[in-house]
Amino acid sequence: MALLSIQDLSIAFRQGAQERRVVEGLSLSVDAGETLALVGESGSGKSVTALSVMRLLPTPPVVYPQGDILFAGQSVLHADERTLRGLRGNRIAMIFQEPMVSLNPLHNIEKQLYEVLSLHRGMRREAARAEMLSCLDRVGIRNAAQRLSDFPHQLSGGERQRVMIAMALLTQPELLIADEPTTALDVTVQAQILVLLKELKQEMNMGLLFITHNLNIVRQLADNVTVMRNGQAVEHNRTQQLFSAPQHPYTQKLLDSEPEGQPDPADSAAEPLLQVENLQVAFPIKQGLMKRTVGYHHALKSLSFTLRPGESLGLVGESGSGKSTTGLALLRLLHSQGEIWFKQQPLHLWNRKKMLPVRRQIQVVFQDPNSSLNPRLNVLQIIAEGLQVHHPELNEAEREARVITAMEEVGLDPATRQRYPSEFSGGQRQEQGMCESVFSAPAQEYTRQLLALA
Repeated sequence: MALLSIQDLSIAFRQGAQERRVVEGLSLSVDAGETLALVGESGSGKSVTALSVMRLLPTPPVVYPQGDILFAGQSVLHADERTLRGLRGNRIAMIFQEPMVSLNPLHNIEKQLYEVLSLHRGMRREAARAEMLSCLDRVGIRNAAQRLSDFPHQLSGGERQRVMIAMALLTQPELLIADEPTTALDVTVQAQILVLLKELKQEMNMGLLFITHNLNIVRQLADNVTVMRNGQAVEHNRTQQLFSAPQHPYTQKLLDSEPEGQPDPADSAAEPLLQVENLQVAFPIKQGLMKRTVGYHHALKSLSFTLRPGESLGLVGESGSGKSTTGLALLRLLHSQGEIWFKQQPLHLWNRKKMLPVRRQIQVVFQDPNSSLNPRLNVLQIIAEGLQVHHPELNEAEREARVITAMEEVGLDPATRQRYPSEFSGGQRQEQGMCESVFSAPAQEYTRQLLALA
């Protein structure tokens, strides 16, 4: 008997007499000790399926017109709340895609981890603290004893995701559902997490349902792969067979889309678009009642580089190495030392008022669209806002026409422009952030970990 069995499942959102199906006739299974990768583009139904396994979607508006989900032979869709409480976090755990949403901003890390151990394993504070420190160390949190008192906003995106992984593993589940768990992690920690998941799967004979867009991770981790498109499973096979001989045209297209080769070389004789010399950023360390500065944390030390028109420059490094700090310093959103030249203009000498027109030419796509997109605005309003600021000459109809074009360019359905960010997947929200920035027609775009949630 399979540990998890999804049988001919359909998932729909119902509003009044209207019903929109997002998953149609899906069947898959995960055995104990097996890793199944669920792969597909943003909006294909992967995350909705994962949330349904734990019955975390509100019913209504979510309905299940047909099919069933069985865990250890027991129906999840027909289980009562008491049964579900025994499954959630105990026998089935989940690592969510967006840790900033999942972690409680009002509680420190220790309190949130202790809550898991207290509720599910009945551990007392002293024993729980040792367990917490051990698990945080295993997922790569440095100075774990000191970080327990930190709140989620004091951690980097990668550190928050590691805390989420630790929280899920504390319960020693039979089935672990991982929804893009390594997207915010640097490659070094990502490799550590993949090794850790492999080890835990073997030690605990744990089933793993791994949702990802990263085909390299699928190759390393998965035993079997299910490919989804438009809410349907279009192909299922052993990992090696699927990569060597894909059967469905969409799977072939997915494999062909993997980045390879070299980009076209930029004109080395062209005048630099952006030139940075000896860039430094330091944050004061304050202590005492009067918050006196007792030292400085040097986030950036003597960084220099040049970017020419048509050139792509990648900043690569571990979490906390200063990549995002560099971008914020370039936009003059952080105080810095050194020289920043944009189109031969000395941005490092300019005040805020003089910087305003330059910011129309330099745009940013943030790493976490959930925190950068206004939840009270719909997609049309979000994208049109940038056009309204940077192109005030456009009227409302012209702005909407540009929004429609922008959405089509990044693969979003323009018919969804009246919906709000919470109604989209993480990858679709990232595409909305791209629309807002890219289609304001900047001369240069600073991209902060753009593909992290795609």
